[in-house]
Order: sequence, then structure tokens, then C-alpha cells
Amino acid sequence: MTPGDISRYIEKQKNHFKELEARLSDPAIYADHLESKKVSLEHRKLSSLFKLYDRWTEALQELEDNRSLLEEESDGELSEMIADDIAALEAETLKLEKQVQIALIPPDPNSARNIIVEVRPAAGGDEAALFAGELYRVYTRFAETQKWKVEILDYTVSDLGGIKGAMFSLAGDDVYSKMKYESGVHRVQRVPVTESGGRIHTSTVTVSVMGEAEEVEMDINPEDLRIDVFRASGPGGQCVNTTDSAVRITHIPTGVCVVSQQEKSQHRNKDLAMRVLRARLLEHAQQQEMAKQAAEKRSQVGTGDRSERIRTYNFPQNRVTDHRFGVSMYNLPLLMEGDFEPLLEEITAVDSERQFESLLENQ
Repeated sequence: MTPGDISRYIEKQKNHFKELEARLSDPAIYADHLESKKVSLEHRKLSSLFKLYDRWTEALQELEDNRSLLEEESDGELSEMIADDIAALEAETLKLEKQVQIALIPPDPNSARNIIVEVRPAAGGDEAALFAGELYRVYTRFAETQKWKVEILDYTVSDLGGIKGAMFSLAGDDVYSKMKYESGVHRVQRVPVTESGGRIHTSTVTVSVMGEAEEVEMDINPEDLRIDVFRASGPGGQCVNTTDSAVRITHIPTGVCVVSQQEKSQHRNKDLAMRVLRARLLEHAQQQEMAKQAAEKRSQVGTGDRSERIRTYNFPQNRVTDHRFGVSMYNLPLLMEGDFEPLLEEITAVDSERQFESLLENQ
């Protein structure tokens, strides 16, 4: 990637930026909440890109001027000061280049959405359930640092303090952009608390990240739904376990089925189930669209399929490795406390570089 490549791309984006400004000045766009949010996000992203690019080109020019000055300067003390400035500018230009590279990538179609995250143990029995609970805590603690709103939609505990499954929504800035990398199979390698011989076991947990659909987006025919009510199971209080408060909704045309028994109110559980159903039907529609475009180059993020192994958490080696992007870090204890940003930054940098190369190829 060169400044010339980026300059040509940015000139094209300036015309698009004017189109976005014109759309935002039209009051009619605000009748569609999701569309106005999407256009505003793209407008803000391009505005940030232009500022970063201007500072990057300024820093590159300063760096070139300082290098020329150093060649001409004979005073030792002054030469040392110029050399220090060059070192600082080299670090700044490298950092700005990465930031520009990330800002160049067009927003994902789901970027304006809030999300629903589902975490479930897969292979590994109790150990998988324990790690599922730990991943859930990682995500919710990270959400706190990002000032995202967390709403629990479903949470079922297992033996030994793990979980049989958890589903929660996240609302706030950049929730999809940061969490989209989490869909897939997460593998953990460590000595389980149930292992007396000290042997390392491998277990897996599945994570699904779904963009939350607006009610007006998904035109669901009530006749396509089968709604069953039943008595909730597990802990939850006297009312939950003695009344038919749990709700199961099946979308007959697709076979998508969701269950909600988190709340004591049948009406509330039905509302939660419909939110999850809309998100799953949106995911279903988007995956069908991806299948139609299968002949084209697939996104480097992967399909988001829960059967795709994406990451390994190796506790004996204090290492987390993301297999899609070839990123490894040795800060596993911090990550498990919710310090997720360093890993995300590395992943985003690699992903943006790949996407930018694809952009240049298609120009």
C-alpha cells in the first residue's frame, strides 16, 4: 500500500461523501432508523478517514523534510535533534498508516446493528461448560469497558459453575464491528479441574454473533409461526417453575426454532423469543445471499459458521492463537479478564490489510 494508492481511492470517496451529506440533509431518511444510522456511520467513518489521511500525508512530508535537512546539517548537536525527530516521525507515520488502512475499509452491512451473542459448550463435557462460562464473562467484561449495554436473553447454569448456554444482546457503538470476529468454534487446551492426573484436555465452545434485526425489516407472517408454551425448567423462582411461562417459537418455512424461558412473564419471553427469531432469520437470509455469491472471493473473516474453528486458547503455553489471521499473543490471563482490545487490534489490522488489497484489485 502506497500513499499514491490511497490518494486515488480517497479522491473517489470524496464524491461519495458528498452524496452521504446530501442524504443526511434530507429529513425523509430519519423515518428509517436503521438506514439513517447506517448512513450516519458511513459519513462519520469517511470524515475520520479524511482527517487521518491529512495528518498522515503531513507527517510523511515532515519526515522527508527532516531527512533532507539531516543530510545537509553539519552541527553535531543539531543533527542529533533532527535524528530524534525523524525517529518519532517514523513511528508516527507507521501508526497513522495502520489507522488509515483500517479506516479505508467500507463499513460492513451489519455495522449499524446491535447484536445478539450466543455462547454454548460443544465437545468436552463439564470442561466445555466451564470454558463457555468463562468466555461469557470475557465478553460481558469487555462490553463494560466499551460502555455497551448488556441484556441477558437466556442463561442456563451447569454443574461445577459452568453454563449450558447463554444468549445476550449488546447495544452501543461499534458492537458488530468488534464482535463479528467471534463467530465460530473456540478451542481450549488446559488441565481441567476435574482431571486428577494433570493431563491436558481439549474442549470446544461455539459462539454465534448475529446482527439484531429491526421489527420492520423482517416481515414475518404470523401464519408461518408455531408458538408453544410450557413450564420453564431449572432455577428461576417459584413462578417460573409452576406456570407455563416458557415460550418456543418455530418458523415453519425455515425450521428455525427459538426458546425463551429467562423471564417469569410469558409475554416477556415471547418478546425475547421474537427478537432472537428475527436475528436468526436475518442471519439465515444473509447466509443464503453469501451462498449465491460463493463463486466470488470469500470474506477473510470467514463464513461466521459455528463449525469453523477460529481460535485456540492454550493455557499451559499462556498463548491465544487466532487461526484465520495468523495472530498469536501471550497475554491469556489478561484476555480472560476482559482485556480483549490488544487481540482485536491485531486481528483488525491483518483483516483490514487483506480487505484493502482486495479493494485495490477491484478498482
